[in-house]
Amino acid sequence: MEVKIGIQHVVRELTVETDKSSEDVLSQFNKAVEDDRVFTLVDSKGHTVAVPALKIAYLHITEDTGRKVGFGL
Repeated sequence: MEVKIGIQHVVRELTVETDKSSEDVLSQFNKAVEDDRVFTLVDSKGHTVAVPALKIAYLHITEDTGRKVGFGL
């Protein structure tokens, strides 16, 4: 799954490929916001991304649908 994290006052967004479900990501994000903590997300390669939860403008979560191959897609 791909998670794009938009950060306040930053032009570029962070993109993280993770093995977690969208429910897990949203639950972890909501808990970080409620507790005024850092939102951390581990990508599929084991790298950790940490952002202060209250500085996050948006999360864009995209489920992997597989890759399409061929013409006429």
